[in-house]
Amino acid sequence: MVRVGLVGGSGYTGGEMLRLLLQHPEFDLAFATSSRFERKPFAVAHPNLRGLTTEKFRAHDDLEHVDCLVLALPHGESQRRLDEFLQIAPVVVDLASDFRLSSPALYEQFYGENHSCSDQLGSFVYGMPELYREELKNADRIAGCGCIATCSILSLAPLFRFGAVRSRQAFIDAKVGSSAGGATGNPSSHHPERAGCLRSFKLTAHRHTAELIEQLNPGDCEVFLSATAVDSVRGILITGQVMVDPALTELEIRQMYREMYQGEPFVRIVKERSGIYRYPEPKILSGTNFVDIGFERDPSNGRLVVVGAIDNLVKGSAGHALHSMNIRFGFPERLGLEFAGLHPC
Repeated sequence: MVRVGLVGGSGYTGGEMLRLLLQHPEFDLAFATSSRFERKPFAVAHPNLRGLTTEKFRAHDDLEHVDCLVLALPHGESQRRLDEFLQIAPVVVDLASDFRLSSPALYEQFYGENHSCSDQLGSFVYGMPELYREELKNADRIAGCGCIATCSILSLAPLFRFGAVRSRQAFIDAKVGSSAGGATGNPSSHHPERAGCLRSFKLTAHRHTAELIEQLNPGDCEVFLSATAVDSVRGILITGQVMVDPALTELEIRQMYREMYQGEPFVRIVKERSGIYRYPEPKILSGTNFVDIGFERDPSNGRLVVVGAIDNLVKGSAGHALHSMNIRFGFPERLGLEFAGLHPC
């Protein structure tokens, strides 16, 4: 058994990691911490965990040596305490945004501040198994990917990898459920203000844009990302638009996706000719580690519209982190992530 500690277990991402770890046959949860719920049972913060365990949250500084330490802290905390965490475990997995980037300049541009340990940027493997499986096998530091970035990168990566995108530009609209904003409330998440809304909240300079720039085609890619909050709790739906050669057929495009994602356990290409689920739909992915990807070509002008859907808390955070951990410790990749979702829901 691999002993795992979780620092920051009371938020939504931490709760998903708790849920996955508690049911994983090879990971033994040694402890989980919380500043708000110290000495209280996990189920106080996450009622879905009732009956799974009687363990209680510890204080953030009550740590012990484990084989793997998972960090689910607010942005900035992981970099501030990195030296401390590296002494606790030989493998550190950070679910926050502190170490997702390699470039200090991109970090400063999109986060509006200098990184407190910029020399460590690039020392973490980007936790996307579909792109970095071989690197993850021996990674001692793993950075969890952003949820919008996860959906967007996986949806568009084959087109960039095979050189299908003209002008190297991608325009992306991301529709995001409220849980992506975290468990700490604010005026925009107050129910009377949020309910029934379709609210654009980040038209330009979204932080996840930096991940897309680095991962899709480093040094030769422009990404234009906008985000809209929708009236759902879970889920992300991205609509990406790129220009391709008008002579490129849908069959040739599908072949690019098949070639890149053949054998991938959690990538599904959706291209039905009829039915209400002929395009990806986040609702049926709730609780799953799948990403569903579909596309449609505009035959008149070479515009290709790509649609991607995920559960932001699973495939967009805790799920791809656990997938990366399975790879790192030599376990079957699907282990602990087999949930198929529900329909109807």
